[in-house]
Amino acid sequence: MANKDYSRLARTIVSDVGGEGNVDNLIHCITRLRFYLKDESIAKDEALKNTEGVIDVIKASGQYQVVIGNEVTNVYDAVVEELGPEFAKKLDSDTDTSAANDAKKPSTDGNPITRNINKLIGVITGSMTPVIGVIAASGIIKGILALLTLPQLGQLLSTKSTLYLTISAMADSAFFFLPVFVGFAAARYMKGDPIITAVIGGVLTYPQIIEWGSKFKTMFSVGGFNFQFLNYTYSIFPMILAAWFAKEIGNWLKKSLPSYLQMIFTPLITILVVSTITLVITGPVIQGAANGIADFINWLVHISGWFGGAVIGGFYQILVIFGLHWGVVPLVAQQISGSGESALNAIISGTMVSQGAAVLAVAIKSKKDDIKGLGFAAAISAFCGVTEPAIYGVNLRYRKVFISGLIGSAASGLVTGLMHGNMFGFTGSLIGFSSFFDPKNSSDLNSFYAFLLSSLAALVVSFLVTWFWGYNDQMKMGTQVEKKKNPSKA
Repeated sequence: MANKDYSRLARTIVSDVGGEGNVDNLIHCITRLRFYLKDESIAKDEALKNTEGVIDVIKASGQYQVVIGNEVTNVYDAVVEELGPEFAKKLDSDTDTSAANDAKKPSTDGNPITRNINKLIGVITGSMTPVIGVIAASGIIKGILALLTLPQLGQLLSTKSTLYLTISAMADSAFFFLPVFVGFAAARYMKGDPIITAVIGGVLTYPQIIEWGSKFKTMFSVGGFNFQFLNYTYSIFPMILAAWFAKEIGNWLKKSLPSYLQMIFTPLITILVVSTITLVITGPVIQGAANGIADFINWLVHISGWFGGAVIGGFYQILVIFGLHWGVVPLVAQQISGSGESALNAIISGTMVSQGAAVLAVAIKSKKDDIKGLGFAAAISAFCGVTEPAIYGVNLRYRKVFISGLIGSAASGLVTGLMHGNMFGFTGSLIGFSSFFDPKNSSDLNSFYAFLLSSLAALVVSFLVTWFWGYNDQMKMGTQVEKKKNPSKA
């Protein structure tokens, strides 16, 4: 699909969001272009929604989100090219920041709490989006390794073999050096220096620091209070704040230092100051709080059992509509990095299957060729862990289809909670089956059985409710999201 021409679609999108002059910044996630506009009121919402290749338009998290689907990367590249070389240079510039732009432009939201939450979600989105793919891929590899070491399958691979240890290193590297990757992505998003920030991430994952952190070695003591090293592999939040600190200090140094001193002393001072602040103050505070929140959610899901599973399962995909699920992603990663398991992610996995089953029912039942084609493609995407094409392409257009998926999600979550299922990797939906094998206890298959039964519940309930109640060809699409053609034809 990469060889298709998206220039016409890109021209339309740029024009309808108000032109190049109205665009402060632009990023993309798995399915959406996320614009930061100077004035959202001049964007042509309805025209965009009715554009071939655009699934929907959403205003959330302080962003103007244009939902594209699986071709978002190609469309993003075309939009950046359409905006011109100056804008592309701006995206790679170290001097401009979306945060600064947000501060300059008036906000239509008078509530400072909501405004700051939107900015925070935007930063998390921009920092996590580039690394989601490698985390998911690494999780699948780890799950497959766990599968190959199961005694029930004859332990096809020994955990002490060279092959196992080599492939395990390939899978673990993305998690082990996660602070480096998140720091690099966060710096690019905030228009800091990605290399300097990546070096700070390297400090947190330096072998000696990790060894001391694993033993909680004392750095120094003040008034009887011990400042200790922590293990920051798998961590996310400390590096996002470190990226912001590095950007602010770097910008200040560029204004304060003579130009002939900047090349050496800007990275020198930034690395020393930010690394020290992170190791001594912000890292322990943020990591402790994040671990506490993650552990509390895991505990709450466990004790609430079927009820918590049904509630979370029934409502989670609503967060996806507004892009708010990105606030949950780091918590799941924190849970897996801390205890090695995530009951929350196990429930979320079933919600993806449910929306896929709902759109699959539409595709099979419908006699309309365009709905069939879109439905089958969206179902495959959902079963591979990306539900936006299903939600925006079909399910929300026929509201009962989306509700049918939520009913299936609640049933799936109920089963997961009842069986106390866990996930030990990041990748969910049907493609993430290997993430339900416990790498620390390969003989315990409870979570895998929970995955099988909850996925079956999601498939059966969502499919049947959609088939008998949620959809028929006489229904009309919602006027807010008209049918779009394939973006490759644009």
